[in-house]
Amino acid sequence: MSITVNGIDELKKLAGSDLGASEWIEVTQERINTFADATGDHQWIHVDPEKAAEGPFGAPIAHGYLTLSLFIPLFTELLDVEGVSTKVNYGLNKVRFPSPVKVGSKIRLVGKLASVEDVPGGVQITVDGTIEIEGGAKPAAVLQSLSRFYA
Repeated sequence: MSITVNGIDELKKLAGSDLGASEWIEVTQERINTFADATGDHQWIHVDPEKAAEGPFGAPIAHGYLTLSLFIPLFTELLDVEGVSTKVNYGLNKVRFPSPVKVGSKIRLVGKLASVEDVPGGVQITVDGTIEIEGGAKPAAVLQSLSRFYA
């Protein structure tokens, strides 16, 4: 379920609001392998199912940065800001990976629009995000993301 706002003034009114949860997406071995190819990180814990089955997690796991990169498509399910000229990722204040994402797991984002602050030409939003693992006791990632929207 996506919240749609039109312009910066409507976005400001959402400050402090829970944004809900995205749909679940499966983290497949194919997605992990594609990420490994894109980044050059082919560590066996990610891309060798036979060896990873004997490793500490009993299966291949997603790269932490793959999990983090999925924040953007998951976040776009939560909030759509229309009526702005430019949208940019500005950075992260903090990120933690409390639990690995095993191949075949499903993850989703739960988000809160922590703040909306004026910057020259637009606003900067801070989103508190938790990437949950379906059925998991701990989240895959806990993060605070910064994005900017320009009028």
